[in-house]
Amino acid sequence: MTDRLSIALAQADPAAGNLAANADLLRAARAEAAARGADLVVCPAGALSGVPLLDLIAQPAFLDAVEATARALAADTADGGPALLVGAPWRDGAKQHNAALLLDAGKIAAVRFQAEMGGGEIGAPEDGRFDAGPMPGPMNVRGVRVGLLVGGDLTSADVTETLAESGAEMLIALLASPFAPGRADERVQAAVARVVECGLPLVAVNAVGGEDERVFDGGSFALAAGGRLVAQAPLFAEHLLLSRWERGDDDSWGSSEAEMIAPVEGTEALYSALTLGLRDAVAKGGAPGAVVGLTGGLDSALTAAIAVDALGPERVLAVRAPLPGSEIDALADSLDDAAEIVELLGCRLDNVALGPVLKAADSLLAPAFAGRESVGAAGRLHARLRSATLAALAERMGALLLSTADRTDRLLGLVPEEAGCGYAVLGDLPKTEVLELARWRNVNQPAGSRGPAGRVVPERVLARRLKTATPAGLPPVEALDDLLSGLLDNGLSPAELVGRGHAAEMVESVWRMVVRAEADRRRASPAPRVSRQAVARLRRLPAGGGAMDLV
Repeated sequence: MTDRLSIALAQADPAAGNLAANADLLRAARAEAAARGADLVVCPAGALSGVPLLDLIAQPAFLDAVEATARALAADTADGGPALLVGAPWRDGAKQHNAALLLDAGKIAAVRFQAEMGGGEIGAPEDGRFDAGPMPGPMNVRGVRVGLLVGGDLTSADVTETLAESGAEMLIALLASPFAPGRADERVQAAVARVVECGLPLVAVNAVGGEDERVFDGGSFALAAGGRLVAQAPLFAEHLLLSRWERGDDDSWGSSEAEMIAPVEGTEALYSALTLGLRDAVAKGGAPGAVVGLTGGLDSALTAAIAVDALGPERVLAVRAPLPGSEIDALADSLDDAAEIVELLGCRLDNVALGPVLKAADSLLAPAFAGRESVGAAGRLHARLRSATLAALAERMGALLLSTADRTDRLLGLVPEEAGCGYAVLGDLPKTEVLELARWRNVNQPAGSRGPAGRVVPERVLARRLKTATPAGLPPVEALDDLLSGLLDNGLSPAELVGRGHAAEMVESVWRMVVRAEADRRRASPAPRVSRQAVARLRRLPAGGGAMDLV
């Protein structure tokens, strides 16, 4: 039995499926923790494999590789340094579990499985791909009986009660919980509830980084037995948080306050989540940088600003490839706006003349369009040719092409060219939040930004968005976003929407637009999920366009 235990929370950014790189990441964290005198290094849920793994979990060869990598990592702990507690998918017979592995003294000393498969996004969601494990008992870690909470176990009073009754002296939670507004506080409050219920201290480590459509926000922390916060790591950054614990005269464990970094909140947190998601989309994809198509509109200006903040101006190429007839590109000052945007951001601007390409396409298809109304079809063709041109330019550079579409436009099918893009930074944000973010960024510089301080979006671009943000025939942006949210996020009926001030004809018209856009949405670029709603992923509807009526 020991009276002291130093626990390092390794808030790491693993890459899904990249076992070798993740193992090296954990080795580096362990080496730093050893230098700081840690006895135990705790890593997030799924830290060895990365998350989310989706159907990779079902591949036997991958699970074989996970086990081999874990055993190799365990062998490193024979050096007498700190023990390593790491999350990984783990096979037990025919079942696959979200597991925590204790690596110590050169071997896998103990394994525990997630027992509570609920918990939603506070845990480590894998869409039902993991099997539930048995109710756990504590494991011995350097003479201390530690109760492990893996993923959704943090939300379960039953798991905590079982651990406490089985003799656990403290709790350790391994999480992979993604960002949403207010979720960092929810994790702390869930942990406080567990501490109050069982009277044991608790430390929790959360993953950080962008992966697929999720952005994991970190914010690891430690609570004393009474629920007092005694240590907290930052949001949106890799960090090693060290906490030191001592056994008291009554055998309970206490810790003096350690490092406390207040979490960012509100608009700053949302902007930071988008920046981190984009940074990792580029880094984990092995791209040297990003390409943004500038139109002179707010969406493209803000996308370019986020890209520069995430990557630095030298790794961002802005391209102006105006479309004849576009409401924004046709404005006389759009070229000046694009020039001002890149001057403010410090990135490079290339101009591409699409006229000859579009003229050739129109000439080629003229016989097919003869005698028919072809304006709409030609406009969509031009948008797709523009997208193909930008995609070819990005591919030639090896860069990631960014969509500038926001959630409102995606839902309504106003971005037919988006399919050629690799990442939609604003794809989960309604137009109202895009404007709010741009205003915030013009007077703030987020932590870790690689872009300039001060204004990054020209005032003329903001003023234009305030005047007109939606095509003719649609309501103002605030009303439109409220209507879409009511239809798709809150499940309101037409009568309820009319009661909120929306015209019945507009409700039906917008619904029809949403249904017709389903096929385009299925081809849409991945976007970081940052919405508060449980249905943050865009709704799936029948793609044939037949489900048209609301009543």
